[in-house]
Amino acid sequence: MSLSSSSMKKHMITLISFSLLTLVSVIGFVTADLKGGIIQRSGLGFVDDIGNPFTVQGANMYWHMVQGASPSTRNFVDAVYSDAQTLGLNVIRTWAFNDGTTDGALQTAPGVYDESVFQALDYAVAEAAKYNIRLIMSLVNNFDNYGGRSQYAKWAVDEGEVMPNTDFFYNNTLTRTWYKNHVKTVLSRVNTITGVAYQDDPAIFGWELINEAQCQSDVSGNTLAAWVEEMASYVKSIDGKHLLEIGLEGYYGSSTPDRISVNPLSYNGYGTDFIRLNQIANINFASVHSYPDTWLPDKSDDEKLSFLQTWMNQHIKDATDTLNMPVMFCEFGKSDKVSGYQPQMREQLYSTVYNSVYSSITKGGGGAGTLFWQLLPKGMESWDDGFGVFASDSPLVSTINSQSSRLTKFMASKSTKSRRRLLFW
Repeated sequence: MSLSSSSMKKHMITLISFSLLTLVSVIGFVTADLKGGIIQRSGLGFVDDIGNPFTVQGANMYWHMVQGASPSTRNFVDAVYSDAQTLGLNVIRTWAFNDGTTDGALQTAPGVYDESVFQALDYAVAEAAKYNIRLIMSLVNNFDNYGGRSQYAKWAVDEGEVMPNTDFFYNNTLTRTWYKNHVKTVLSRVNTITGVAYQDDPAIFGWELINEAQCQSDVSGNTLAAWVEEMASYVKSIDGKHLLEIGLEGYYGSSTPDRISVNPLSYNGYGTDFIRLNQIANINFASVHSYPDTWLPDKSDDEKLSFLQTWMNQHIKDATDTLNMPVMFCEFGKSDKVSGYQPQMREQLYSTVYNSVYSSITKGGGGAGTLFWQLLPKGMESWDDGFGVFASDSPLVSTINSQSSRLTKFMASKSTKSRRRLLFW
């Protein structure tokens, strides 16, 4: 089709205007422009609702509901979001569970919720959007902290159920029903501040089935696989818009015996299976956690870093070549409580994680983002478990900012080249 000189000029101006608008949107990816809508998976990465790439640079802040429930501590939520924005972070992982009868519990009995605590979660979601941050919301804990599977098991015993151990959480009809009810309650929750249902809210990046899923009574992985298949399908039946991940630490299991040696020490997978479970329908991206200090307590720091490099490389390779999905390193950190700790050790560990993911992103691989454990605001020093990071922690903060900056620059450069091909093809 031929165009007149005047038409050609108008056509070129339109293309240039479109390109500049798209470029501005992509440049802002690290600050998570919520106008991009709900984030979706695209091949080995993520995109917003108009197709702009989105790369995750984030942290963990599991305590939002607890601190947000009290007027005297709610300021910590705002303070930490402000710190996160300063660091160039765009995704935060937090708890959407707290089960039991202790002060601050969200679900005080099966299906019974403390509205004031739920409103604290509403506040966390609403404030996240103000700071251009999205949330990954975890729906139950594998461990006893904040209730977890053991609380569901206790409730079931109170109802006359036989629960030989907490692993029966996965196959007991009553506990599975209660978990589904909790999922439905959270996902369909209408935020009392914004009026937006969680299942429709772009401030939510995605859902996590369970924090650090394990089932040690069945190392074959069959029990956990059946549960993941059932619950992933249920989550998607309510919310087909948001992303979903399991919450795995990344241990390899019986489906890949050649990978068992990659696990830390003699870990047999704890009833999980990184490859098998992430191949289940409705799982959109894989998660991996990395704690060399905890997993390899008797090893030298150099040996821990070597393990970490291998651990990351293998999971990125498997996500890229076998799973064909993004993988995010949803927890990693260096404890300042280990013997012989020096600040530069934490910087080295962060650099190892960041360099591996950045390399994967620039090569088009499955590494799609990181979330360090954990970011804390000034005034919450008592919550520091050894892995706490504060915005005043220099030079570590420089390392975090550098990762945010180079991700932004790479994605902007990638977008510029794409726009040039469009204009001058």
